[in-house]
Amino acid sequence: MATFSGIFVASAIVFSFFGIIITYAALFSSLQQTLLINSSPSQGQVLQAGEAQVTITWSLNNSYPTGTDSNYKTVNVKLCYAPVSQLDRGWRKSNNNLKKDKACQINLATMPYKPSNNNFTWTIHKDVPTATYFIRAYVYDSTGEVVAYGQTTDTHKKTNLFKITAITGRHITIDVCAACFS
Repeated sequence: MATFSGIFVASAIVFSFFGIIITYAALFSSLQQTLLINSSPSQGQVLQAGEAQVTITWSLNNSYPTGTDSNYKTVNVKLCYAPVSQLDRGWRKSNNNLKKDKACQINLATMPYKPSNNNFTWTIHKDVPTATYFIRAYVYDSTGEVVAYGQTTDTHKKTNLFKITAITGRHITIDVCAACFS
């Protein structure tokens, strides 16, 4: 009986160790902010889903030493919910563990990394929900691990935020008809 419980305890320890290894994920706090990102919306600007466009540019921050980007392979640009749009919405919450982070759910583009002259224009999709946003780009190495990032807002996510208003499905003609027939 003692050997059975000893084997069970040893097995539990070994499997929990493997579980820790398997669930390893990059932490946002461990990433360097090596990209400079700019976008066309100004602070507080309201954009209409399905109509407006956002131009995004990014480059390597030259204040970092030469070779900082030697292992950079791809850049994934995402639309992220600002903290004000995360309140009481668990499905939008930020998390330091990037595998559990839900703040940046909307992919805008994935491109090969270049240190400068990167830009593209994104037309806001009709299904983007009404919220306050900022833009973040994650940099991946050749193994697919996140190694750096850049974002349009400050570390507290209070500046350079913009709003997107979703399509409601109602038209002025529907409102006029409803008013006439009521």
